[in-house]
Amino acid sequence: MTTMTTTAMTGSATDLYPSRGDTEVSVPRRDPVVWSAPGAPGPITSGDLAAYERDGFLPVEQLIGPDEVSVYHAELERLIADPAVRADERSIVEPKSQEIRSVFEVHRISEVFARLVRDERVVGRARQILGSDVYVHQSRINVKPGFGASGFYWHSDFETWHAEDGLPRMRTVSVSIALTENLATNGGLMIMPGSHRTFLGCAGATPEDNYKRSLQMQDAGTPSDEALTAFADLHGIRLFTGAAGSATWFDCNCMHGSGDNITPYPRSNVFLVFNSVENEAVEPFSAPVRRPEFIGARDFTPVR
Repeated sequence: MTTMTTTAMTGSATDLYPSRGDTEVSVPRRDPVVWSAPGAPGPITSGDLAAYERDGFLPVEQLIGPDEVSVYHAELERLIADPAVRADERSIVEPKSQEIRSVFEVHRISEVFARLVRDERVVGRARQILGSDVYVHQSRINVKPGFGASGFYWHSDFETWHAEDGLPRMRTVSVSIALTENLATNGGLMIMPGSHRTFLGCAGATPEDNYKRSLQMQDAGTPSDEALTAFADLHGIRLFTGAAGSATWFDCNCMHGSGDNITPYPRSNVFLVFNSVENEAVEPFSAPVRRPEFIGARDFTPVR
């Protein structure tokens, strides 16, 4: 792994975080983690905001209540059972089981999930972290049924969103809201605390239409075993568990992943990505074409 401190130019935008070149590179983060001014109003306490800045993530024991969980879980089940949704390009199907793995852009195809995006407990935290109005860069439901649902390999979301969607800066935050219990055994989210402070630029060019393969099984944008070992040795690994209704907020550059679910117990969540309206996507920095808008939004309308 090579340390790189220079920048490159892509079109009219300066590339602060080069990736997908001949070699893997390590670049110190050049952006704030928390963009709002100290003491800015919002639902996150100053202590929790400091922990988020330090670790790159913030667990919330109960973001939504049991009655709300029932509503959102029922909507998830409705969507994955709908033949029209399954046939839509927004749905990603497991290669082996042929079951739905993810459905994208759920805040556009479901008013139930659109209301969740607008909920102040959700969008208010995103505004507070990013210090501005925000729009939805991506939304999806993830479904991990028991007995063999595959995981998501280690990666930084920002590496992909920068390389393939054209997000210039690290001014994006994600929240994973559990709609089933997250156990230590059913393929839960793992994050390397503090890894958000270093950008790992992956080696290898981005194939055209890479998203069609990467959403089922990642290849381009995957760190090397050596880099992941060094990150894990330095930062450790945190596994998130919690009841349905719990949530994990995490920075766009956290190194994270999840394992397969070989237990009988399903793990499902709704995943929302908020980007600052001051960090609109430009052309991709390291890909021949943009990904579809249902994966990387080009509508920058603020959430109201």
